[in-house]
Amino acid sequence: MWQRNGTSLLDFILEGIFDDSPTHAFLFSLTMVVFLVAVSGNSLTILLICADPRLHTPMYFLLSQLSLLDLMYICTTIPKMAANYLSGRKSISFVGCAIQHFFYMSLGAAECVLLTLMSYDRYVAICNPLRYTILMNRRVTLMMAVISWLGGFIKSFIHTMILMHFPFCGSRKIRHFYCEFPAVLKLACGDVTLYEKTVYISTVCFIIFPILLVSTSYTFIIHSVIQMRSAGSKRNAFATCSSHLTVVSLWFGALIFSYMRPRSQRTPLQDKVGSVFYTIITPTLNPLIYTLRNKDIAKAVRRVLGRGSTQ
Repeated sequence: MWQRNGTSLLDFILEGIFDDSPTHAFLFSLTMVVFLVAVSGNSLTILLICADPRLHTPMYFLLSQLSLLDLMYICTTIPKMAANYLSGRKSISFVGCAIQHFFYMSLGAAECVLLTLMSYDRYVAICNPLRYTILMNRRVTLMMAVISWLGGFIKSFIHTMILMHFPFCGSRKIRHFYCEFPAVLKLACGDVTLYEKTVYISTVCFIIFPILLVSTSYTFIIHSVIQMRSAGSKRNAFATCSSHLTVVSLWFGALIFSYMRPRSQRTPLQDKVGSVFYTIITPTLNPLIYTLRNKDIAKAVRRVLGRGSTQ
């Protein structure tokens, strides 16, 4: 067995979230339905934006990046959970746990950054509409996507490398359904207090700082909307921002509940419930929120379907 610094590459045991009871079997089936809805909804959003030239705008490009993040995010955790439940096995390899931890943390951090940058896009569109094509040109939009992905990957890579180099010399049972950071860190031997505080501060910065920037953008947006004389313009402005604001509220609300509560008030069950919300529910709701009341997406669906029926 290969070992280094007292850490052996033994499998971890994922406690999971479902047992063999009929009630949990039903909840597992429901979770898989929600998973399929999330995969279908986000995939369809990406395909529509790519297929319809009229959706090749900065707002929809950023939306396609959000859908891609959500698609990868839900595929990072749920398939492994489902495989373990169906097979009766609960193990995940050391390397598999490290990879899962890296992707879930990097995609979550990238989504925080992307949602923040999307609020700037809405600010420019409403407060500086005449300069929108200049301020939100193709180069700027691509840079926004690169910053989101790269920022998340760098943060996650550093934390994952440090975490997985701690010795795990005791229990290997992770009290979660995936390799979530706090659940894995509880298994580490040695003094992890300083590292835990550092990660907590880093996580708070990735939550609080984006919330402050989003709030600043919407303060200017609301001020501009109030000054509009046309009721129709006000309705269009609020309709443009309502979807993004709803997604932001759901995402950051779930993160605050999961990661900013005092440790004394946290239980494994609460951690699992919070994780279910932002790893399953939010990626499922995001494409629905953005598409149900979006006339451009509805028109794109009709155009794509009409184009397919004529071939």
